[in-house]
Amino acid sequence: MKRFALTLLLFNALLLALLLPRYPWIPWIAAEALIVCAMFSLLSPSVFTRVLASVVGTLYAVLALFTLSDLLVRQSLGRGLNLYLELGVVGSVVDLMLSNLGTGLSLLILLALLLAFCGLALWISKLLSHLAGGLHSGFGKAALATGVMLVAVSFTPQSVVSLSAAQLTSNQILLAIDTRRSTAEFSQSLANDPAAGEPVALAGLANTDVIFGFIESYGISSLTDDRFTDLIGSRLDKMEAAVSAAGLYMVSGRLGSPVQGGQSWLAHATMLSGQWIDTQLDYEILLASDYPTLIDDMALTGHDTIAVMPAITQDWPEGQAFGYNRIYQSTTMDYQGPPFNWVTMPDQYTWSWFQRSVREQTVGPMFAEVALISSHAPWVPILPVLDDWDSVGDGTAFKQWEGAGETPASLWREPERVREHFALAIDYALNVATGYATRHVDENTLLVLLGDHQPAPLVTGEGASRDVIVHVISGNPELLAPFLATGSNGGGLPSFQLGAKPDVNQEGPSMASVRPFMLKAFRRAPLSTEVASVKGVEQP
Repeated sequence: MKRFALTLLLFNALLLALLLPRYPWIPWIAAEALIVCAMFSLLSPSVFTRVLASVVGTLYAVLALFTLSDLLVRQSLGRGLNLYLELGVVGSVVDLMLSNLGTGLSLLILLALLLAFCGLALWISKLLSHLAGGLHSGFGKAALATGVMLVAVSFTPQSVVSLSAAQLTSNQILLAIDTRRSTAEFSQSLANDPAAGEPVALAGLANTDVIFGFIESYGISSLTDDRFTDLIGSRLDKMEAAVSAAGLYMVSGRLGSPVQGGQSWLAHATMLSGQWIDTQLDYEILLASDYPTLIDDMALTGHDTIAVMPAITQDWPEGQAFGYNRIYQSTTMDYQGPPFNWVTMPDQYTWSWFQRSVREQTVGPMFAEVALISSHAPWVPILPVLDDWDSVGDGTAFKQWEGAGETPASLWREPERVREHFALAIDYALNVATGYATRHVDENTLLVLLGDHQPAPLVTGEGASRDVIVHVISGNPELLAPFLATGSNGGGLPSFQLGAKPDVNQEGPSMASVRPFMLKAFRRAPLSTEVASVKGVEQP
């Protein structure tokens, strides 16, 4: 009886631990614990009993792995585990782990996890095997009957009793069914959309270089979180002053991203397509469809469409599916400097190379999507900005910082220091982007700098807005006027205002609103309405 009671308490605690992602509400009793322990007490010691105990132990270890994965997904992406989706991004997770931690440490961690979960399975199987024949059959049957009765109680809302293992399994099954149905509905909505297959020429941008620079992890928390406000707010003040001193104009706003903490490509696809793409399955459906994007619209206008993706290290068939004329990735950007953990090359090199090797060599207008990755986790080391942009060259100038700073494994033991480095990385990215704008943006340029998503909840805290910050810069105020247009016929984007800082109190529209806005605002040649208000940016 003592062994039974101790095993029951241990197994009950282990099953309830599967509900940790639901904290702070966790019940006291797992009905399965009583049912399983009672069942094994009624079995006689045998090979069958040991095999059955091994099966139960293995199943628990698998569920424990799912629980750990759920916790990690919630902390990194701000949502719960969805195996139906997560299986499609395992490769990306492995690549990220290898890039940040190195092959040796990554393999060591994976081996440690494997041994830990195998050990857990073995320990549980031995615990249950030792129950066989150790309890009077009358007590065993009574315990089993009690466990079965508790199952009914577990369905009561906020009950102290749960079916933790069954709930975890059924939740994943229901999520898979719901995800499959949602993706089917999304696929059908694309097929039924009358705009499908019909790109729109943007005459208002016919002679303009349009550049979308995605700043990694540049979320609204940079301005709304007291831990980041002083540094980023000061940087934006300097940015506004520098832009104005260069004779340029600037408006800023907010947009709602479909993701947080990762999967940047879903945000890119949402912005380009005008469709809300928040799952990998929706992304794949969009790629397989003929639905037009801003890439098609700009190509119709005569723009050379270009993707600059320094984070891409392998073949990128998705880029071909989007229809870019030219795609540049880390292996084709002539970088001769060192990588910095996950960051294959610093933003200053990306901007410098883009201007020198792409923009200055392009005849006619271009539409470019530039992915900037210096502010990608793990945010170490933080490089200084080279004052002499001509010295950037092929990137060998950055070799002096090779191996600088501490390791990600060391930094990430202290969450507060992680947040400090995040803010420093955003400060660097904005400083470099400002340098590019003041040097190379003119009246025939529309530069849109925007975040792809907020950083992980580990940085922002739970429940933070998923909005990102957007800056639009040009030497031609007529190109910025539509972003500020108001009224029933204005078509402006809510939350946009003059200067480098968006309205921190007003939620932004979805990223999916960008393409419809661009089609409406720039379908025709620009008019001079509201230009005076844009020119009202104070000169320093």
